[in-house]
Amino acid sequence: MKPPCEIVVWYVIPSIRSKLAKELLKLGMKQKEISQMLDITQPAVSQYISDKRGHELDFNPIVNHYIQNMAKDMVDGKLEPVDLIPRFCHICKTIKTQEVLCQLHKEKVNLPEYCDVCMGSLSNKSIHELHD
Repeated sequence: MKPPCEIVVWYVIPSIRSKLAKELLKLGMKQKEISQMLDITQPAVSQYISDKRGHELDFNPIVNHYIQNMAKDMVDGKLEPVDLIPRFCHICKTIKTQEVLCQLHKEKVNLPEYCDVCMGSLSNKSIHELHD
């Protein structure tokens, strides 16, 4: 069993990092600076930029816009390190609402087409309702 959160860790987060690293590079940052800002290694940045890692997803224009704005704000010094996490989470949540997560889950785990585990009715129930 692979829960949806595992799909996020393996595919969504690396794809966001890849796009963000590329945007930061376009805005003139060096790989070492990008690695420090994103708190990842410089070799990881190199892999994101060269599409050896995190190239599985194409984002829609809204998500691309959020990532571009985040990169610009980072370069302009408008974001403190503590501000990066909420912005990153907002991007990830936006991706989830577009059913990208469900599609990936179905592709990577071979779930039936009618599955609604990721965004379906069970996700809205409390843990107590599921055990009763």
